[in-house]
Amino acid sequence: MFLKMLILFGFTLSLYALSAQEEIAKMQAEFEAAKSAQNLEFKNYKESLNKTFKAYKKELAKYWKNPELSTKNEWVSYSQDKKSRSKVDFKNDTLVVEVIAKDEKEAQKKLENRVAYAISKNTKEVVDSDELQRKIAILSKKSKRVINSQMDAKPILSTLIFEKKPTEKEVQKYSKAVVRKEKIVKSDSKIASENLYKVVIQLPKNSKLKRSEVYKKEVFKNAQRFQLPVELVFAIIQTESNFNPFAKSHIPAFGLMQIVPHSAGRDTYRLLYKKDGIPSATYLYNGKNNIEMGSSYLYILYYRYLKKIKNPQSRLYCAIAAYNTGAGNIAWAFTRRTNMRRAAQKINAMNPDEVYEKLLSDLRYDEPKHYLRRVKKRMQIYKEAYQL
Repeated sequence: MFLKMLILFGFTLSLYALSAQEEIAKMQAEFEAAKSAQNLEFKNYKESLNKTFKAYKKELAKYWKNPELSTKNEWVSYSQDKKSRSKVDFKNDTLVVEVIAKDEKEAQKKLENRVAYAISKNTKEVVDSDELQRKIAILSKKSKRVINSQMDAKPILSTLIFEKKPTEKEVQKYSKAVVRKEKIVKSDSKIASENLYKVVIQLPKNSKLKRSEVYKKEVFKNAQRFQLPVELVFAIIQTESNFNPFAKSHIPAFGLMQIVPHSAGRDTYRLLYKKDGIPSATYLYNGKNNIEMGSSYLYILYYRYLKKIKNPQSRLYCAIAAYNTGAGNIAWAFTRRTNMRRAAQKINAMNPDEVYEKLLSDLRYDEPKHYLRRVKKRMQIYKEAYQL
């Protein structure tokens, strides 16, 4: 009798175990299906985004010999008629304004209007008024599985020029004065009956430090939240985008800390919200979102991927380089393999200076080497600027 009960009990346990395995397999299948659906939607979103950029550039080519769009370090914006454009070079601290006009009198007025736009608009106003940014925002809203966000309202250039938020009269006064002061360069345009007029305006000195103050609250908050040095977050932002809120690379990566949506964006969204999600371009153009994601990605690198590196300074150097090139490439510099556990053993036998020099000599590509040098140097600048 006891043996029969034992056999029956064992059979019941087997059925229960089988049922549990089936449930787990079912949940895993559902998760993979949802992930595949999300990947497909992001792929479609990315393709739509690329089509939007190409179509807009094609429209610009009707008016401009060299149609330009925003890059990592440049914010480029056009008027509604596409015959005026402003280009802020955040790396070299210049504002270039170009207009297509019939004569110099018309050109001067259009140049003044475009300068006024560039120096006064905040990030939300740009998304609301710039044709390309509006199209990007609409695409973000259409994709159900791609995470969208409202745009924040952060000043772009106004804090460099004015002590406080300027009135419309102050903006107009500055724009007129600067256009009349600078030399207007005239050249042929693509339109036979009109010419191209251009002015180059040098932005104030210390522009990067002043721009950093716009994001001071978000940087300090996220540095504390993710246990990071404040100066590290500032230095990464400058090195990635020079505080260009509409930064976009060819990868594409978006925003201040150049987040790639389907890799770092996805990893950090999962960390922050405990569910799968891929951020849209508009989500990442929002400075608050971008700094949160960039800081959380540094957290993942420093406290998870590189956690076996014991010395905090050695780990910091590796995390900086990894932000640019990935943790696998850090391991490769030390072992010629992408296994971080093995690499950590070698790193732990070295002092921080030796680790730094090893990275500079043996990282696979030149870009992360330059990146590490720049971030290290800029960390010291922000440490002194904010008395950290």
